[in-house]
Amino acid sequence: MMEEKAKVVSEAKDGWVMVEVESKSACHSCHNEESCGTSAVAKAFTPKTQVFSIETYLDLQPNEVVKIGLPESVVLKAAALVYLLPLAGFFIMAGLATLFLVRLDLISFSSQSGDLPTIIFGGLGAVIAWFLGRKKAKELEQEASPVIIERLGQSINTPMTIGQTGQK
Repeated sequence: MMEEKAKVVSEAKDGWVMVEVESKSACHSCHNEESCGTSAVAKAFTPKTQVFSIETYLDLQPNEVVKIGLPESVVLKAAALVYLLPLAGFFIMAGLATLFLVRLDLISFSSQSGDLPTIIFGGLGAVIAWFLGRKKAKELEQEASPVIIERLGQSINTPMTIGQTGQK
């Protein structure tokens, strides 16, 4: 099970609680962060936080930190759908385009005249498969709900209430 810390955003109502998870990127682990193009792309396109609902029987309060878990099989299936399905779509459509063009005697297997149509049809197959994979991955994400594994207590950076000085 994949585990992550989350902060409770709203208190539990009707068996559901809203939690917020901060996205982490592997780009912050090396010292080339300033000159790395991948780091710049990750910063630009990675959402900073994600907020979603989790079903729970616990009485959780805002700013409380919990550990949530998601089965690894869900993440692997979603990754396979988004990455491998477009690759398969490319090869299938490129192969079908080649067979179709050869069957119509527009190209022969030994010529290179069919490369451009084959690449175009392969790209079309990859795009169609990517959209289908993305849709199916979202459905899979909706079905696989994360669970709260344990309570970790209050967040350290919670604002102090009036009258508290922070000193003893």
